[in-house]
Amino acid sequence: MPDLLTVFALIAVVLMVSALASGIVERAPLSFPMIFLGLGVLLGERGFGILSVGSHDQGLEAIAILSLSMVLFLDAVRLQLDDLGRDWLAPALILGPGTILIIGVVSLAAGLLLGLSLLQALIVGVILASTDPVVLRDVIRDERIPSSLRRTLSIEAGTNDIVVLPILLVLIALVRAEAGSAGEWAILLAQVFLLGPLAGFVVGGLASIVSKRVDSRFEIGRVYQALYGVGVVLAAFVAGEAVGGDGFLAAFAAGVAVVLLDTELCDCFLEYGEITAEMSMLLAFMLFGALLSTLVGAIPLVPALALAGITILVARPLALMLVLRRSRMSPRARAFMGWFGPRGLASLLFALLLVRDGVPQAERLLAIIGVVVAVSVVAHGASVAPLAAAYGRAVRRETHAEERTGSASGLFGVEANSAPRVAVDELAGMLDGPNPPVVLDVRSRSQYDREPDQIPGSVRVAPDKVEAWARSRPHGETVVAYCT
Repeated sequence: MPDLLTVFALIAVVLMVSALASGIVERAPLSFPMIFLGLGVLLGERGFGILSVGSHDQGLEAIAILSLSMVLFLDAVRLQLDDLGRDWLAPALILGPGTILIIGVVSLAAGLLLGLSLLQALIVGVILASTDPVVLRDVIRDERIPSSLRRTLSIEAGTNDIVVLPILLVLIALVRAEAGSAGEWAILLAQVFLLGPLAGFVVGGLASIVSKRVDSRFEIGRVYQALYGVGVVLAAFVAGEAVGGDGFLAAFAAGVAVVLLDTELCDCFLEYGEITAEMSMLLAFMLFGALLSTLVGAIPLVPALALAGITILVARPLALMLVLRRSRMSPRARAFMGWFGPRGLASLLFALLLVRDGVPQAERLLAIIGVVVAVSVVAHGASVAPLAAAYGRAVRRETHAEERTGSASGLFGVEANSAPRVAVDELAGMLDGPNPPVVLDVRSRSQYDREPDQIPGSVRVAPDKVEAWARSRPHGETVVAYCT
């Protein structure tokens, strides 16, 4: 474990480098995970020898726990469960059949290429089925990408770990032979799937209710509300572990409790929580870079790189091509979504669980997973800006099917009933009347670029952004949309 002075220096590097590089990252084919993973390798024992990190390092474990707990809690809070009820189909296909297909292909490749046992190969396949929200964040924020695709990727990134983690926990129990009889398995599964999440839900629900009541009577300061939120995440993790369950599932359940009980957290916590999660994730990337630089020499590199190629170029694209074959998407959209399934910090954190739980050959599995993650971080991080720009140019040349909807459900034609049509003369009369409607120009980007003239007084809103625009409008307002 690094000494105190080194810890302070690392935190200083994270804070200062992330600030100084932010403008460059926005413009260049770079990402923060690329930068800090590379810094870790540079500072590690195989580099300048400044940073020495072991797989059993308690500091690394603490940062990993904080990072993943915060990410899962914030993902749950941002899920917007009401919207998810309508937008479930495309993400469910990716998270369900898509994830199973990815696990199968990657596990088969891991077993054949690296000579892993069945359980070891399955563990590698499950861990590498986790989609990294850190790299995806740049894609989700890019307005050049149609909203329907960004919405689908956002839901996947927010729920993927919760699909993968329970499978991983069961596989770890199998490889460690923690349960034998049916009764022991029933107890283990109850702890993982029921007790842990229930403990987190109770902690999240009670903490948010208590905070709301105390705030209404004594007014808690914004700074302390932000700190309180971090405390809720850690308390949920501890509660989940204390009942014999999993603390990460408990942290996610605590976030779900906040949403379901409609107990809004202070926006100051969401901002502070994101900053805390960001800092801890970048620090974790740096530490993992230093750790992986010492582990990679223990595995055959060429088969590990081949596994990375199959994971990135075959497993996910093939899975998504199959599960999204009936969707209303252009071939470009399917290829885009098939490519952007990056592996990142979540996979490394899950691999660290193997070390923590004493899984046989855990460090070897961590090294294999680390090689795949490193390749993914570089490949996906470098491709976000150029591929988003290319997509933006493509939708300005011609209309793509995914542009016509702003929701994930719309990709499968699950839309609201058709709106009544209005004739041109009728619209002219309405505009001359005492309560004229709002006229929306919802032409696709390419149609608008070819003929930018609009109906006088109309509002330009791209078709995939109509739903988001409508949320801010008064209820009952008359709107007439037109396209070509």
